[in-house]
Amino acid sequence: MRILLFTGKGGVGKTTVAAATALRAAESGLRTLVCSTDPAHSLADAFAVPLGDAVVPIAAFPGGGSLAGQELDARVRLEEAWAAVREYLTSLLDWAGADVVEAEELAVIPGLDEVFALADLRAHSESGDYDLLVVDCAPTAETVRLLSLPDVLGWYMDRIFPAQRTATRAVRPLLSRIVSMPVAGDDVFAAVRRFYERLDGVRDLLTDGAVTSARLVVNAERMVVAEARRTFTYLALFGYHVDAVIANRLLPGAITDPWFTAWKDTQREQLESIEAAFAGVPILTAELADDELVGIERLSPFGAALYSERSPADVLATGDPMRVDAVGDALVLSLPLPFTEKADVELARSNGELLLGVGAHRRAVVLPESLRRREVASARMAGDRLEVEFTEGG
Repeated sequence: MRILLFTGKGGVGKTTVAAATALRAAESGLRTLVCSTDPAHSLADAFAVPLGDAVVPIAAFPGGGSLAGQELDARVRLEEAWAAVREYLTSLLDWAGADVVEAEELAVIPGLDEVFALADLRAHSESGDYDLLVVDCAPTAETVRLLSLPDVLGWYMDRIFPAQRTATRAVRPLLSRIVSMPVAGDDVFAAVRRFYERLDGVRDLLTDGAVTSARLVVNAERMVVAEARRTFTYLALFGYHVDAVIANRLLPGAITDPWFTAWKDTQREQLESIEAAFAGVPILTAELADDELVGIERLSPFGAALYSERSPADVLATGDPMRVDAVGDALVLSLPLPFTEKADVELARSNGELLLGVGAHRRAVVLPESLRRREVASARMAGDRLEVEFTEGG
């Protein structure tokens, strides 16, 4: 089973590339499911077929290949797993003076519904029904936030959740006698636990480079490339593997009109920048089509040209994950942080964790047992990797 995550700045053609990849894989004989976790779904538009929350067959091919599609309705899953919590928050907000409509709206944390898409990815991967799962993710900022949630929720459930539940059980009888404020019951905590359990194992699945690869779709434009570099860094921060960058909508060489000369020069310059910046990661290129890429008949040749002799499901590049190396008497924790300067990195130590920040994103890296009893001696950037040296205290 392989999982491919496609993301990119809004408007770069991410959905088209994801759809063409899924179609190419199905044509090659793979049982393929392409699904959208982007709230602004457009997969149905790409294939020119109606899609919804349920999996819908799109096409079958000789050799056993098949293609199905799904546009996940995260609100349905929100109702299934978050109803008890929402009811409690609604009553609490109502007690605090919010009107009914405000309380209903505020009881759903923005972006929470998208989390449930992750649970569906795990369910599909475990079903045995598919060889390849292609995911049309939301634009880059939302994707990074979404993929960081298993880390954040895991930290909360391991450390904060048990203490909150114990404290609430202790004060609930007293509060119920002296104030009218609603106090969370066991059903609320049970709902939160069920919510987390639906995501259990998702992080391990999505950070396994042999199973899951992220692919960045870019246009040869300065701002788009700059955002792709940041996304590459943040995905590495959370342990996700990028195995290809797809430069989309390049002007064809057949266009010779002088009006396009400056634009073609700019694209050539940015393509060279992409190749230099993402050295070691395959750069796939796709020319600007002469018409809309809608429907299987138009997507098929696009996918064939994009991947050529490659199989879309192959792992196109491998990278070193976090590792620990012995250097003399010291142990050095090394993890990839491409496009990052030392000044951009924030480090802190808390018990058995290394708290790591890059830009607006934070991650708690659980230290191996061999490092927990040691002290941090130094930290440095060595090429595109952060190296943190640990020594014996004394």
